[in-house]
Amino acid sequence: MNLAQRMLALEPSATLAMSGKAKEMKAAGVTVYDLSLGEPDFNTPEHICQAAFEAIKSGKTRYTPAAGIMPLREAVAAAYKAKHGLEYKPTDVVVSNGAKHALHNAFTVTVNPGDEVIIPAPYWVSYAELVKLAGGVPIIVQTRQEDQFRLTAELLRASITPRTKALLLCSPSNPTGSMYTPEQLGELADVVLEKDIIVIADEIYENLVYGDNKFASFATVRPGLQDKTILINGVRLAPSNIAKSMAALQSQETSNPCSVSQYAALAAIQGDQSCVAKMLAEFSKRRDYVTSRIAAIDGMSCVEMSGAFYAFFNIQAHLGKKYGDKMVETDSDWCLTLLEQQHVATVMGSAFGAPGYARASFAASMETLKEAFDRIEAFVK
Repeated sequence: MNLAQRMLALEPSATLAMSGKAKEMKAAGVTVYDLSLGEPDFNTPEHICQAAFEAIKSGKTRYTPAAGIMPLREAVAAAYKAKHGLEYKPTDVVVSNGAKHALHNAFTVTVNPGDEVIIPAPYWVSYAELVKLAGGVPIIVQTRQEDQFRLTAELLRASITPRTKALLLCSPSNPTGSMYTPEQLGELADVVLEKDIIVIADEIYENLVYGDNKFASFATVRPGLQDKTILINGVRLAPSNIAKSMAALQSQETSNPCSVSQYAALAAIQGDQSCVAKMLAEFSKRRDYVTSRIAAIDGMSCVEMSGAFYAFFNIQAHLGKKYGDKMVETDSDWCLTLLEQQHVATVMGSAFGAPGYARASFAASMETLKEAFDRIEAFVK
């Protein structure tokens, strides 16, 4: 049976592939130190679990509106007004089955075949593939480590063509952990407004920001941007016509997000936020530890991790060498050999559009991080 053309060019998720290899090794009895997935090791806070239990017990297990239950959409709109000063109607909010689903729907309703979407590299592995699935053309723009992997206004302007439909931004970034300042976002916004393109802003990590860094939602940095911006944050906030189209699309895809999860999400937004502060404090300790370990290894470096929970470290000095009896030429070779020889799972930078790097998630426990970096250090020595 022949596959659809769109599937022939589709690349599987490298993060899930590396995690899958790690799980295979674990199933065979090998202890693996898994830094491949951005999956926090904390349990879901109790009040959120309780809301899910109560939803099940009270029979809230049936179909909901395609765009999500109205109390949740109202809570999201109220939260954005309180935190960012952005005025959204509840009908401008669409609840999806996570950020990846939200991104898929955003591209599907805005991108026509042949439309170009500018994606700064390094980028999350799914971005380019989701653009392709929508019929669009991902335009990958390389950024530099010395610029903290941030897209500049000059690079953006030079990348825009008559076919450019959208710019995709992720801040704080997966995979690099870097973040744009409000001033840097403003410079990009000036180009966006001048060239009349839309922005899909992935802000899923807005609550994981470290030190004195200040998060700014893209839609707030210039007047008029809200009408040109689709915000991705587990849910989607978009101009009314876009939100309506995404709700219609979702009605045909999944009917609705999981009803129980929606009531849990409502409790997460409206309930006690101290659990977020506790997680942030622990992630901050892990970030500092991982930063110090990378800096202590000759030939390795990474940018400041201003947010999220990823270290994206430069391994170019450690390529073109033999590790045991195995010659390692590429970042993919390096990550796979590290997994085979030291049982540490990372993800190759080439999967994020940046060969010569590797990504490690520090959403793992401190014990796992200590053992993993001991093994990484032993590996390169």
